[in-house]
Amino acid sequence: MSSPLLKLGAVLSTMAMISNWMSQTLPSLVGLNTTRITTSDTLTQISPKEGWQVYSSAQDPDGRCICTVVAPEQNLCSRDAKSRQLRQLLEKVQNMSQSIEVLNLRTQRDFQYVLKMETQMKGLKAKFRQIEDDRKTLMTKHFQELKEKMDELLPLIPVLEQYRTDAKLITQFKEEIRNLSTVLTGIQEEIGAYDYEELHQRVLNLETRLRDCMKKLTCGKLMKITGPITVKISGTRFGAWMTDPLASEKNNRVWYMDSYTNNKIVREYKSIADFVSGAESRTYNLPFKWAGTNHVVYNGSLYFNKYQSNIIIKYSFDTGRVLAQRSLEYAGFHNVYPYTWGGFSDIDLMADEIGLWAVYATNQNAGNIVISQLNQDTLEVLKSWSTGYPKRSAGESFMICGTLYVTNSHLTGAKVYYSYSTKTSTYEYTDIPFHNQYFHISMLDYNARDRALYAWNNGHQVLFNVTLFHVIKTEDDT
Repeated sequence: MSSPLLKLGAVLSTMAMISNWMSQTLPSLVGLNTTRITTSDTLTQISPKEGWQVYSSAQDPDGRCICTVVAPEQNLCSRDAKSRQLRQLLEKVQNMSQSIEVLNLRTQRDFQYVLKMETQMKGLKAKFRQIEDDRKTLMTKHFQELKEKMDELLPLIPVLEQYRTDAKLITQFKEEIRNLSTVLTGIQEEIGAYDYEELHQRVLNLETRLRDCMKKLTCGKLMKITGPITVKISGTRFGAWMTDPLASEKNNRVWYMDSYTNNKIVREYKSIADFVSGAESRTYNLPFKWAGTNHVVYNGSLYFNKYQSNIIIKYSFDTGRVLAQRSLEYAGFHNVYPYTWGGFSDIDLMADEIGLWAVYATNQNAGNIVISQLNQDTLEVLKSWSTGYPKRSAGESFMICGTLYVTNSHLTGAKVYYSYSTKTSTYEYTDIPFHNQYFHISMLDYNARDRALYAWNNGHQVLFNVTLFHVIKTEDDT
């Protein structure tokens, strides 16, 4: 960029030198630097050697000097040596002037080129800066995507550890089966005849033990909650979404119920993927409005609390009819004993590995939580347990393997604070934290098939994975 500018400076310096030389040298070459003009009428000789003489001189009315010059007769102006030198010098000056003009044009062209190059360089510099900023932004975006992927994978670690524990037990059973098969083969080869009925009974006993063990594996004590995993953002601040824990592996329908009152519309999706994309498969218009957000789908039917009552409704999705309804005796309703967030959440219906449950409060139990196991067909109360935990101090609650787990708040910092076992009719205070990412939970229910907690978190539908501690007892345990 500096070379054309240096060239322009050299040209300007050269032009100054030429101008200075012409002002000093040209008058001496043509004999004008010795000229003296007087205002007298006498004859004045300018240059005696050349014979030029002033014949007369005077001033005009404007004050200008008028001279009459007599040239020698023996010399003609066209043949005068100094005239030729002057003409040659003028020609040289004209040539130099043309050369300077050409040089000036080239210099101007180079200067314009320099300006253009400077503009292009500034543009390139801006582009490089933009590319650098874009690269940093792209790297930050890719890093954030990888971090989000890692956050999604982290909840799988406790699940994998749990499966690894279960796999060890299954390996032990496989080893026992192989040993029994070896014994059977050996007996068959060595004795040839053996009491077949006894062998058959041993196999049946082993199969029974295996089945009983697998049933026990589905239950356990809550140890940890991980997540959440955000599935979708939709609806109002309050609502419920769920799947059927008794559905087959191929049946992954999702049901969606927005708001806690003044609504009767249930939306159905064929899968989680359809739920995320918003592709509804069917819409149900319930005969009654619901209260709260603590509904449950169980074995193909929806169980919910009828608005402004303590009546429980069983609604069949297959027939579109109410199959049963029953009043939950003494249960408070319509914000008498809600959870801490309100919303007519007095009666909480839920399901676990054991069956269908209702959690509520009564005046008879001083507003503390009551747990009732329900008959899923008739909604009859099979058995009830009275706890000492105030319903209005609970954020949410859910059942796992016959044990009720209660959170201490629906806001940030919530944790599972209390548990009550219906098997032993005992309670304990716990300290199991979980991440309330969106600051307000209005629904929290356990699904035994998915072994996960479904939650409605301030207009976000999220999942929490749970880790259970399994205790497997054998016939030899006392």
